[in-house]
Formats: sequence, C-alpha cells, structure tokens
Amino acid sequence: MEEQYFAAIDLGAGSGRVILGKFGKDEFHFEVVHRFPNGFKKAYGKLRWDTRRLFDEIKEGLKKIARREIPLKSIGVDTWGVDYGLFDEKRKLIQEPVCYRDLRTEGIPKEVFSLISPEKLFKITGIQFLPFNTIFQIYAEKKSGEWPENAKYLQMMPDIFNFYLTGEFSGEYTMATTSQLVNAKTGNWDESLCDLLQIDPSVLPELRHPGDKIGNLNYQLQVELNLPPVDVMAVASHDTGSAVAGTPLRQNRAYISSGTWSLVGIEVMEPIINKASLQLQMTNEGGAYGSIRFLKNVMGMWLLESCRKVWQKQNKVMDYDELIERIKKSPENHHYIFPDDLRYLNPRNMVEEIKNALDLPELDEVEIGKIIFESLALRYREVIEDIQSITGNKINGIRIIGGGCQNDYLNQATANATGLRVTAGPVEATAIGNLLVQAISAGRFSDLKEGRQYLDEKLESRVFEPNDTGLWNQKFEDYKKIISRGKNKADKA
Repeated sequence: MEEQYFAAIDLGAGSGRVILGKFGKDEFHFEVVHRFPNGFKKAYGKLRWDTRRLFDEIKEGLKKIARREIPLKSIGVDTWGVDYGLFDEKRKLIQEPVCYRDLRTEGIPKEVFSLISPEKLFKITGIQFLPFNTIFQIYAEKKSGEWPENAKYLQMMPDIFNFYLTGEFSGEYTMATTSQLVNAKTGNWDESLCDLLQIDPSVLPELRHPGDKIGNLNYQLQVELNLPPVDVMAVASHDTGSAVAGTPLRQNRAYISSGTWSLVGIEVMEPIINKASLQLQMTNEGGAYGSIRFLKNVMGMWLLESCRKVWQKQNKVMDYDELIERIKKSPENHHYIFPDDLRYLNPRNMVEEIKNALDLPELDEVEIGKIIFESLALRYREVIEDIQSITGNKINGIRIIGGGCQNDYLNQATANATGLRVTAGPVEATAIGNLLVQAISAGRFSDLKEGRQYLDEKLESRVFEPNDTGLWNQKFEDYKKIISRGKNKADKA
C-alpha cells in the first residue's frame, strides 16, 4: 500500500505546531516539524491574537516539509473555538481577532437573554452558555459601536488561516457550532439569531464539513514555499472536534480532552436538547462525519498554567515533573475549588485568586497544584454523573487525550474519583484527528471507524485503575459542600 503524507496545522491558545503525518501499511509516523509559541497581547484596547505572526510560523513549518521533498497530499488546519476576524470587501483583515479571554463580554449574556430566553436559545443551538461564545462577542462589538461598518466577511480562526493558504473564504461546521449561532437541527447558521444581532447573514461563510476540499495552496505560496498546488482540506477544525475524531473511542466510554480546557463528554449521533441538558449546561458541538460531541467545558490546565506564570515571575517555578512528584508525596488534601468559577477565567494573579477563594494565604506551590488537580478530578466525576443522568446510559471507562494525559497524578486521581478505568493517550490526539480526516478524504481509510481501528493498533496508551474509592467518595462529598457557592455563581453568570 502506498505511503501517504499529510500536514496538520494545529494551533492552540498557548502554542502552535506544524505536524507531518505518514500513514503506511504497517506504520503510522507522526512528527512535529515546527513548534512555536502563541498568546494574546493587548492592542487597540483589547486582548488580540497576532494572526500574521502565526501565519509566518505556519509558512516556516511548511517550508521545512518542502525542503525534504516529501509528496504532501494535503494540509488541514485546526484551532481553538469561538474567536473570529472580520474582513472588508477587498478581503483585507480589518483588525486582529479579539481573544475570548478579553472582558468585553462581561455582563453581555444577561443582555442577550433579555432579547431571547436562555431556553429558546438553547433549543435552537444546543450550546452551553459560556460568556465568550461568539454570539456574545458579536453582541458586545455591536453594542460598543466597534463593529466595523466595512465588515463584509466573518471568518472563524481556522477559516482565517485557510483563507491565507488558499485565497478562499469558507466556514467549517464543527468550528461554527462553537459560535452558538448554528441551528442544531439544520446544521447551518440560524437567520433568526443573525436578526437578533442585527448582522447580515451574508457576512457568515458557507459551511463545509470535515473531509471537504476548501481549495489549493495559492500560487504565491507555491512559489514562496516551493510546494505544488497541494489540497487544503476542511478537517474537524475545532481542535476538540479533531481530538475526538482521532481518539479510538469504544462504546460507553467518555473522553476528556485535557489541555488548557478540559472537554468532558461522549460521542453521540443526535443532539441532546432537553430541560436536563439545559439545566446542567451541557453542550452539543458538531463532530466529524455527522457525530455530535455532547460535553461540558471545564476550565482545565489553564488553572495551573496561570499559576506557573506567577511563580516564574517570583523565581519559584519548578520543573513540571518535579512538581508532580512532590504532589504525589505531599500530605492528604482537604481543600477544593470549583474550577469553572468565572473568577478563574482571566484573573490578574491566579495564585492569589485561589488563595483568596480558599482563605488560605500561606499555600505553597505543591499545595496549590494538588488542590487544582484533585478539584479537576472531582469536577470530572460531577460532569460524568450528569451525562449519565441525562442519557440514562452507564459510562464504564474514560479516555483522556491531549497534553494533560501525560499528568499521571491527575490520571490516577480521575480514576479514583470516578471509580472508572482511565486510559491515557494519545497526547497528540488533535493533530492525529486532523491527519486522519485528511487520510479518509484521500481514500486511505474507508471511514472513521476503520481509521480509528488503525490508530488503536498503532498508538500506545497507559491504563490507570481506580483505588482508594472510599476515600475519594468522601472527598467528593466534601467537594460538593465546599464548592456549591462558587458553582452557583458560575451557573448564574
């Protein structure tokens, strides 16, 4: 069988990578050819992304592939959700996209709910109410008078880079669903929500689906990068959509895509939109090949990443592995935070925010790390129990994917907290899922099931069995009591 090569451009909020993947008969080869930092910066009064710098990094990665004279079949792009950029009629980006952590949407959801009830909005979209969803960002931009009069085209983050690669404006279904502007029944933009926002529906791009071709690498880039007119494909361009696509899921298993955010959910084939899913604030995001990602967004490793930035400034930061080892050996913990309290979304100082929340000013790095990890594990249990109550189906195992699956302490804590076997890996599920959709489009696999089976045979994983379940059942009861106030604040926001 002929070897096939694909390039995955995987952009996270903290870093980006250009990855080369090879699907052979007996070998799956995966290589990060270029890695680069990402992050928002203050510009024109807002926290913004630097798409031009990111695109320069993308080009550098593609140049490295071109120098090796590898017969590349196609390129696919995935990124984080909800953020967007606006282009004028000359197809020029008007301003760099605003980051979802900017506070411009503070108080905006309540204003939107005065125009459309939460029940009706959820019935239309099936999407969890997060204050930074695109619908709230657009409303905030319109309300402030900052929506440009010359805005002609809206492009979500991966669509921006697909445009830079091909010169074609397009949208992609899995990413579009994160906006809370897509009708869950039709799978397309909802015109009634466009009317609510007072935007012309023509601003929104025609949606493609994972596996559709967007276009070819434009001529200017062919010359600059020394590449042929390679196909640029729509993948599951929301990074969690790609991560789930690239995960060898088994029946009645939940997944946790663990990174800056932790996405805790299951894969279903129809949206679950009812009173229970609304009350528990679950979400129905689009997945690859007609699937739905029924999940909950949990704050995730952002909590620790933000603490480490504080410690670094104080010259207190320690090696990540050393921190984990010291946490393992540390005394028993009895303090917890509610990870999804909005106070942790973008505080000036995460360490002080956690200390103030617990009224424990003397906490050290190890104690804070342990509190974060155990609180996350207990939050995962809470969400999984919610999923079981909504679906009526028992979950009998968890697959943790993404960078967070390398954290053995959190993996074991999750197994202990939930009482379920945890399988950890693959680490690079997002990029793998990106590559897999491209490979299916190229005919390497007949469908997602065959591709996942291939990956299950080729990829390594680690298993964590639950223990100390009695202790962790008590921890869960303590957690529910301690965090009830913070949870109520977050759910009302």
